Amino acid sequence: MLSLRYDRGTLVVEPGDDGLPPGLVLPGCAFDRRVGCLRAPAWRYREVVTALHRAKIPYDDRARAYEVLELASRLVRRPFPHQSEAVEAWWQGGRRGVVVLPTGSGKTHVAQLIMERLGRSTLVVTPTLDLMQQWYGVLSTAFDLEIGLIGGGSYEPRPITVTTYDSAHIHAERLGDRFALLVFDECHHLPGPAYAAAAELSLAPFRLGLTATPEREDGGEWRLERLIGPTVYRREIKELSGDYLADYETVTLRVRLSDAERQEYERERSIYRDFVERSGIRWGRRGWQQFLMLTSASEAGRRAFLAYRRQRAIAQAPDAKLRLLEQLLARHRHDRALVFTHDNATVYAISRRFLIPAITHQTKVKERHRILSRFNDGDYPFVVTSRVLNEGVDVPAANVGIVLSGSGTVREHVQRLGRILRRKEGKRAVLYEVVAEDTAEEYTSERRRQHDAYR
Repeated sequence: MLSLRYDRGTLVVEPGDDGLPPGLVLPGCAFDRRVGCLRAPAWRYREVVTALHRAKIPYDDRARAYEVLELASRLVRRPFPHQSEAVEAWWQGGRRGVVVLPTGSGKTHVAQLIMERLGRSTLVVTPTLDLMQQWYGVLSTAFDLEIGLIGGGSYEPRPITVTTYDSAHIHAERLGDRFALLVFDECHHLPGPAYAAAAELSLAPFRLGLTATPEREDGGEWRLERLIGPTVYRREIKELSGDYLADYETVTLRVRLSDAERQEYERERSIYRDFVERSGIRWGRRGWQQFLMLTSASEAGRRAFLAYRRQRAIAQAPDAKLRLLEQLLARHRHDRALVFTHDNATVYAISRRFLIPAITHQTKVKERHRILSRFNDGDYPFVVTSRVLNEGVDVPAANVGIVLSGSGTVREHVQRLGRILRRKEGKRAVLYEVVAEDTAEEYTSERRRQHDAYR
């Protein structure tokens, strides 16, 4: 009888006493002459087992080490229709696939319902330590068993464990046989060359991806189908707003540079653009890398790089934006507002000028938690941040977002909108986007608004 064995991220098919069946072909398997066995990447486990069943070939499965669990939530909560539909779509889709739902629409609860229904050992993979702790809290409350943690200095695997993409990648070979279900939160991170190992080195037959925006700038989202499965359910912000998300509006406000700012902006932008044209740089997928490489090779290049940064800084934080911000904060002094910028320097400048708590990647976890708790409780009406609150942070009290600057990615803009859409009775959210007229920001604004939520 054949036997299956897990070996450091691979699946080994060992021959029985009679050797391998003549002409046996299994998905993804190749003959490993070193050990006289067939070997495949671990993620092909489900396909190999299915092929053996269809061929009616008996086998001894020593590969999987995951458990059957009796999971029943201690919290009785009726799911929204879109959550029930997502669970059913994933189940009918072969218990593999990506669920695309807006921020604030309850993706975590979808995963919890699937875990409860499937009843198997589960690894939840998150992009940040904050999200890891958030999932740990939710699952500890929901299920009457100890939840494992891997990451942030902890290595405590349990039948249900929460980890980060970084830690899942580091420990992939050790964890690959322990879980039947992989849940990838914010799964658009997974196709990266390092993070993909968390999926490739695991034999988990069941996989769930959660995201609001699966599309990636590098076009790598196509890999999600191989690593997790196809998109099995998708709903957009406009479909759920009003009923399951807060009603909202988006407002674009334009400001003008002062005469001095305009002169400096045009001068610096001219230096930068001239260098780009002389160097023959084309802004395709590798354009930015080419620009960085060429600007580091000469004094003129270094000057062009400084010019690029300066013209961008002028457009992102002119004095008119700060004056407008003052007016918006006064208008919404009884609301709860998040102010977003692209860079930390502007965050700290706004924090000092308006005495607003600031959160950046430099903010310690405990301080960040304290600031967000006091914001949600109403002690702080405003918080200013750069990009660390774009993703996965729960701020249900927020109903106003003010985007002073940001990247041109659709994902970032949708994530920032999602931060203020958590539903509450009578809540109407508003997202302001402040753009400097006659600057490259106008093009950036057009790019990042290419989503149904802004139409």
